[in-house]
Amino acid sequence: MPKVSDEYIKAKRQMIIQTAYDLCIKKTVSTVTMQDIIDATGLSQGGIYRFYKNIDEIFRDMLIDQRQRFSIKEQVDEIFAKTETASVKEIMHPLFELLGDYMTEQLMGVVKINFELSVLSMNEPQRVERILGSIEGSGNFEYLFQRVIGYLTALEKSGCVSPKIGMEELISYLASSYNGIEMSCIINHCYKKLPLMEWYIPKTQLKTLEKTLYYLLGCSETEEK
Repeated sequence: MPKVSDEYIKAKRQMIIQTAYDLCIKKTVSTVTMQDIIDATGLSQGGIYRFYKNIDEIFRDMLIDQRQRFSIKEQVDEIFAKTETASVKEIMHPLFELLGDYMTEQLMGVVKINFELSVLSMNEPQRVERILGSIEGSGNFEYLFQRVIGYLTALEKSGCVSPKIGMEELISYLASSYNGIEMSCIINHCYKKLPLMEWYIPKTQLKTLEKTLYYLLGCSETEEK
């Protein structure tokens, strides 16, 4: 068998993980099979195993590719770089807008896939650990939320805000509310077409959460820099 170049292998791997991504959009992650990918790529049964040992390796590289292609970490860092001179709302509002745009654009893509992986982790935790365990770094939401936790904690310590509830409770509420918004939007847009589907719009839901956050932080409606 003639030796193939690294570029050839890289191109084939990219084609395989893109095909896997496309299939995960059409189906649920848990129902995508190696045979589905073989059929969609046109590779032979033996051919695909020259590049990947199993479907979980494909999913791992697919997720790494997603994190690189759809990362919002740079935009998050740009917003937090202004904390020395900006008010709470001047930091949090752009973050909510960024998150709303990301959820809207990727609701049927990355957001859906990550949600299905979280569901899969409840049924097959060891399998999901095999997929995610070797991926370095954090995803978009994990990175954003860690930055928000650090920011809000620093605000409380400096006396810049007077939260109406404990900061740990507020942070827990913020995380669980976001997860609820994400889950409701995905379920109603990706799996069911319900009469009230228009209620489950990411930007609308996040706007309400943003206002609630300001209230719980004790920010006034007319807060200025």
